[in-house]
Amino acid sequence: MAKRTSTKKKPEPKPDPALLRFSRGLRRYLWRSVAAVLLVVAVAVLLGRVVNPPTTAYMFGESRRLGGVDHQWVPMSGIAPVMARAVVAAEDANFCEHWGFDVAAIKLAIAEGSNRGASTLSQQTVKNVYLWHGRSWFRKALEAGITPLVEAVWPKRRILEVYLNVAEFGEGIFGVEAAARHYFGVGPEALSERQASQLAAVLPSPKTRSASRPTGFLQRRAAQIRSGAATIDADGRAACFQS
Repeated sequence: MAKRTSTKKKPEPKPDPALLRFSRGLRRYLWRSVAAVLLVVAVAVLLGRVVNPPTTAYMFGESRRLGGVDHQWVPMSGIAPVMARAVVAAEDANFCEHWGFDVAAIKLAIAEGSNRGASTLSQQTVKNVYLWHGRSWFRKALEAGITPLVEAVWPKRRILEVYLNVAEFGEGIFGVEAAARHYFGVGPEALSERQASQLAAVLPSPKTRSASRPTGFLQRRAAQIRSGAATIDADGRAACFQS
């Protein structure tokens, strides 16, 4: 008689209760940590709508390196309109038309194999105020996550005001107030079209360009910026930040 083979399955081992408790606790900890980070970011963005940042991570680092920086906050009402238009024309001509990301500029940059022109003023403001300088994917991911929140909470005029006050215009020179007085000996409310365009022209490379001693290239770039500023003023693309 053939030997019968048992088909009864062995019972699966029960999971370790201690391991289950650890796994559940770890998940709760991770979710709470994520929620806490999101809450901190949301509160920081809400405060940023009305509270002027006294410094930034990059400004703090430069202050330690140089032994101090030149920086003084000035409200948008104390900045010449030509300066605001010049910066928008130079850095983000479609500032009033996008929600934080200029898709058309991104597509053009990809087609040209460059990232120049793809970063909006909103993204630059987020980077300057809430993050740090660098090209890591992690920082870019944080920037991409915070930018839409800033766009949703801050008016466009506020975004531009903050940018103009924290942007680097030269080594140790931060904000349009310090830049106007350093390069031209005038307050930001008294800047001429030429002066404003030359200040805007140094923004991509503030440590190697001088607004008061412009090279031929910078003079040509400033002329392009003046033309662009006049264009966005005429076609309505400056309406969101002009009172």
